[in-house]
Amino acid sequence: MNTSITRGAGTDAAFTLVMNPLAERGAAWSDAQNAILSEDGLALARETISGWPGYAPTPLVALPGLAAQTGVAQLHYKDEGGRFGLGSFKALGGAYAVARLLAKQLSGALGREVTLDEVTNKAFPEEAAKITVCCATDGNHGRSVAWGAQNFGCNCVIFIHATVSEARKTAIEAYGAQVRRCEGNYDDSVREAQRMATENGWFVVSDTSYEGYMEIPRDVMQGYEVMAAEAFDALNAAPTHIFLQTGVGGMAAAVAGLAVRRWGAARPVIVLCDPDQSACWLESYRAGAPTAVTGDLDTLMAGLACGEVSALAWEVLRVHGDAVIALTDAAAISAMRLLARPETDTPIAAGESAVAGLAGLIAVSGDEDARAALGLDGTSRVVVFGTEGDTDAALYEELVGATAEAVRSGSA
Repeated sequence: MNTSITRGAGTDAAFTLVMNPLAERGAAWSDAQNAILSEDGLALARETISGWPGYAPTPLVALPGLAAQTGVAQLHYKDEGGRFGLGSFKALGGAYAVARLLAKQLSGALGREVTLDEVTNKAFPEEAAKITVCCATDGNHGRSVAWGAQNFGCNCVIFIHATVSEARKTAIEAYGAQVRRCEGNYDDSVREAQRMATENGWFVVSDTSYEGYMEIPRDVMQGYEVMAAEAFDALNAAPTHIFLQTGVGGMAAAVAGLAVRRWGAARPVIVLCDPDQSACWLESYRAGAPTAVTGDLDTLMAGLACGEVSALAWEVLRVHGDAVIALTDAAAISAMRLLARPETDTPIAAGESAVAGLAGLIAVSGDEDARAALGLDGTSRVVVFGTEGDTDAALYEELVGATAEAVRSGSA
């Protein structure tokens, strides 16, 4: 029987914690999982991405003040707000997958192996221009795919659903992509992208996987592992807990996968964090199998507004994820404001989809039962991943009451 704790129902501070009944802390990294994420795959991704113009590891920020507030020994925040100027970790996944796709397609067209370096350097512009990539997005993944397409010389069409903001649409268009808005939620836009790709001979570069579509999302996740590797390399001691926001779960699976391969049975406790309006991981852990949630999935955490878990992510997180927390939008806003105006820590500008992991830690930190279920105490060393900055600048200012520039300068 799985443990479930619900607190504060109907309030801004409400949360539900569900322990994963399938979790196996000592489970080895399986052959099936290694076919998704591997050390060889990570090495290629790091070599490729580190060679792109503008690459630099993003900072891992120590937050001792917030660690004390949440009753843990250490808290580190991986700040992805400056990644390649796109403001999001997604640059590591979507653009890398575009590069891998182009290398494969150009190799077939030219009858010889085309390297990733040749793709990066636009060695075959006429052939690349014949290729169109597309995807569905809540904002950041589409921006990454469009950025990759522009950098590597292919065409790009991006599908967004009804509630994606105009600011995010404009940001994607700035990278030369054609953006099409469609009815329904994120999962509907995924299906529309696949339908149009089939009709037109385009290539879907998605961050979610489903039956018959696994190879490209695997490349996306392998790119995400670069972020995890940077963070883990910067730590003086292995973390005891990692709190990770979940949309379809690709990022969380990438981080968890590297944690398992690096630390084995001594891996950190992996805690997933869902918006309560699109809590597909919570329902899946409750059911012990991938379980979709339906409706408009209308959460402020737009990048996490997904109703169906990725099949590849489930293969990893089925046993290597230990728990999931469902949180309110208000909890995310509170975490954004706390990072923007800390009492003693470094101010951080974090977008609404960046903070669910941190909000999850904050939510359970004051609950004795939840702390006990997660093994969270005064010796715990926690890592969270701040996966975006102010990717919608106007919304950020509205929610926080200050611009991201003011926050970063300490004048908020």
